[in-house]
Amino acid sequence: MKLAKFTVCAMIFVCAAAKGQAQQRITPEEYIEKYKHLAMLDQEIYGIPASIKMAQAILESDSGNSRLALLANNHFGIKSRRDWTGPIILHDDDEPQEGFRKYASAECSFRDHSEFLDKSARYQLLFDLPPTDYRAWAHGLRAAGYATNPRYGDLLIGLIERHGLYRLDTETLSPELADATERRIAAAREASLAMGSVIEVIETQQQATVASIVSEVGSEVFARVDVDDFAVSTNRLGDRPLFFNNGSEFVVAQRGDTYEAIAQQARRSASRLRRFNDAAPGSQPAEGEQVYIHAKSNRSKGGKLLHVVACENETLRDIAQFHGIKLRSLARLNRMNSDAALRRGQQIRLS
Repeated sequence: MKLAKFTVCAMIFVCAAAKGQAQQRITPEEYIEKYKHLAMLDQEIYGIPASIKMAQAILESDSGNSRLALLANNHFGIKSRRDWTGPIILHDDDEPQEGFRKYASAECSFRDHSEFLDKSARYQLLFDLPPTDYRAWAHGLRAAGYATNPRYGDLLIGLIERHGLYRLDTETLSPELADATERRIAAAREASLAMGSVIEVIETQQQATVASIVSEVGSEVFARVDVDDFAVSTNRLGDRPLFFNNGSEFVVAQRGDTYEAIAQQARRSASRLRRFNDAAPGSQPAEGEQVYIHAKSNRSKGGKLLHVVACENETLRDIAQFHGIKLRSLARLNRMNSDAALRRGQQIRLS
């Protein structure tokens, strides 16, 4: 049974207007202390190592002292290509007077950098790497084409080790600071984009769709996946067809299937496969369940903003599997525990 699909205009990270102030040159240490909580928060949400994010910011913005950082709050050197429709600043780079994204605050730049990596196809293999493997991430960014400098990966590693940024990858951000930062970013986004009216329309339409689904299939709405909802991959797993969902491939579990059997076909360990599927140790997939053979994404990439809970026994993991999103990321997006009880009609943010 298909859920209605909704497309919204591309979200542009334009935050509330910032006050123009003359800025004195700051040191890398001061810069790290000022912005490390943004990098740590985005590691929790997106899975990008905080060490990598801070090293890129230091390198790309000269610790916040570059022209792009000072005049455009652009701390990552992201150009205005792709679907960017926000303000730009002209700056000499590989070519004279290239367009770069302009932000109202550094916080918006940090968040847009995470979205940029998360939604760009060429960086998706990086998200299969552990967030503590900063060396692999550094070289992977260079290989994926983030920068033209052939020494880009080595430069990032040098900054990480010189300033001890690898410690950020294992530090825990206080829930109070994380929630306060996320609220500030979300409030600025929603206010500037007037998202309230758009979301209201989506919620009204999706609730009607879900109501019709529940009346037809009741509590079994997520018991079995309808593969007609998903694109078929050109790859196969043995004699099994593979399907795409939110950038990740999955198979549909058959009766009696085990993670061990599927893992053997996928040339992965069963524990890794369970991790990809947010499954408990020793558990097995139910018949008809989606079993992802790659890591899922950190949020919805296809323009879906919301999911409305269809039945009382639906869990956050059910929603994470259906939409191809990591359970921890989905819980973080909605500021709830992974095992939180859900109520019918409750709205779950996907992006």
